[in-house]
Amino acid sequence: MTEFILFAIVGFLAQAVDGALGMAYGAISSTVLLSFGVPPAQASAAVHAAEVFTTAASGTAHHYHRNIDWKLFWRLAPFGILGGCLGAFVLTSFDGDMVKPYVTTYLAVIGLWLFLRSFRKIPTNPVPTRLVAPLGTVGGFLDAAGGGGWGPMVVTGLLGAGAPPRYVIGTVNAAEFLITLAVSITFIVALVTGHWQEAGALSTHASSVLGLIVGGIVAAPLAGWMVKAIRERTLLRLVGFLIMLLALFQTAQQLGFV
Repeated sequence: MTEFILFAIVGFLAQAVDGALGMAYGAISSTVLLSFGVPPAQASAAVHAAEVFTTAASGTAHHYHRNIDWKLFWRLAPFGILGGCLGAFVLTSFDGDMVKPYVTTYLAVIGLWLFLRSFRKIPTNPVPTRLVAPLGTVGGFLDAAGGGGWGPMVVTGLLGAGAPPRYVIGTVNAAEFLITLAVSITFIVALVTGHWQEAGALSTHASSVLGLIVGGIVAAPLAGWMVKAIRERTLLRLVGFLIMLLALFQTAQQLGFV
């Protein structure tokens, strides 16, 4: 029960930020799971299992408020699915202890990027339309391989293209449901076919996944209010600092200091 409550709080805070800014649910949730000693592939699978429900709730909320650009959605989602499936396949092909330092480094970089981004204006220089496909593919790959990265990669690129923040965040959140579903199916296929040898212990983290789901679903409808109540710069700094702090803790664990 204690683990469930803890991860319900983590899921709530992560989804509140993700729904309001279009990023950080995967990065925060994965970092916390890794800090608890969960292997990278299992952490990513657990987060994506939770995100199937939280992104559905978040996407529904954005659809209700008409925050989705459907033309952009259908151009972006297929490439995100492709990258996500590839990232999940690669992650389940290696031993968790071997790739964990790389995943930790990746999450630390995301945390630093979010923190630094809060001190500057969002770029407005137009980006060629042809970059949407590679942007979605890379975002999907990093999201599956690192347990988070779809939002930071795709939202930033689209905002750089000059798209309105409201529609960028709404569209990216809605598309994330399809990417998350595809990645989760890939993990299941890897498990069923025997490709993923380390999946057995995933059931021991069921309470964590359930907590992430419940907390995320509760927070999803509140995203609109959260973004009005708290300044974007403050949210980004808090999230970036938290991710860097947890990544530092993971590094200390891997080096045997804690």
